[in-house]
Amino acid sequence: MKLRTGERASLLLGIIVAGLNFFSCGRRPQSQPGAPISGSRAAKPTPINLATVGKISGTIYFKGQAPSLPIIHMGGDPVCASKHQGKPVYAEDGKVNPNGTLPNVFVFVKAGAGKYIFAPPSKPVVLAQKGCMYVPHVLGIQAGQQLKIISEDPTMHNVHLIAKNNPEWNVSQAPGAPPIVKTFSRPEVMMTAECNQHPWMRCYIGAVGNPFYAVTGTDGQYALKGVPPGAYTIEAWTATFGTQIRQVVVRPKQTTKADFTFKPS
Repeated sequence: MKLRTGERASLLLGIIVAGLNFFSCGRRPQSQPGAPISGSRAAKPTPINLATVGKISGTIYFKGQAPSLPIIHMGGDPVCASKHQGKPVYAEDGKVNPNGTLPNVFVFVKAGAGKYIFAPPSKPVVLAQKGCMYVPHVLGIQAGQQLKIISEDPTMHNVHLIAKNNPEWNVSQAPGAPPIVKTFSRPEVMMTAECNQHPWMRCYIGAVGNPFYAVTGTDGQYALKGVPPGAYTIEAWTATFGTQIRQVVVRPKQTTKADFTFKPS
């Protein structure tokens, strides 16, 4: 059967469209490297059986002579000095608790939780500027969770975030100004926040991709709760004495103990 010119063109166009449909149906759409896949199943949180989760806990010990902490001199800003009523304020890096343990240690699951997807908490993490000091000195946050920075001081502050995997920013905060709200899209341990107005002000922020992190306090203890059974690598970070890692196995409904001991650097 002889086809006219118009019929031949229509037939050829139909063949091309059919071929494109065939190949598009047989392939999955490719995403850009590192780009989030909006609305995909991979973006949904991984279901976890809470009846089987366990816990990782321990104590961070210090062995050796505790370093002498320098006194912070705030005379350059009378407002800051007045907040402490003449009492000496000491630097927090290198601090050792009276019971021989370490505060301000950031402990987190470094590896092993990558197969899970965790939705960032809706409640923000609060970083306060109080008495011209950052409170807390070390904090953890989940990537995608809001960081809310507030000031309780009647003086100008300037929050300067220093990071490698996340964008660096530098924001001024006047007395009575609204909170500064930021998020970190990528995990990073650790980031540093400083104040350009008060050079002694410094704190550390650990952003992780899972909710399994903690910061030790005056008892030197930590607890990572709700951890699914499996093998993990945990890391203990300190600002002065370096970092240490442990390999642990979490079994259903059990607590895995993992202590760390640091020495003078």
